[in-house]
Amino acid sequence: MSETAIDTQELGEKIVKVLKTIYDPEIPVDIYELGLIYDVFVNEDYEVKILMTLTSPNCPVAETLPVEVEEKVKSLNIVKDAEVEITFDPPWNQDLMSEEAKLELGML
Repeated sequence: MSETAIDTQELGEKIVKVLKTIYDPEIPVDIYELGLIYDVFVNEDYEVKILMTLTSPNCPVAETLPVEVEEKVKSLNIVKDAEVEITFDPPWNQDLMSEEAKLELGML
């Protein structure tokens, strides 16, 4: 396993930790456990691209949440740049939530 592979995996874990500090204002669960993060890409230049969704297209934080995600991920020293792309394909639904999130919200 090359050093780069270990670095990006380690960086991926750090990014997930950061994502778990960001909460949807309407639901007391972090955006990672809610299933709003569809994918995280890191290239060899440590530029991060995050593919995420929102609970609905009319989400009140549609403007601010992606900016918060970008800023928090960029705050990691090793990250050179971060970009968030919002998608509604597939649309978010409760099945995307982790067991932990469902338990937290009393859905299990």
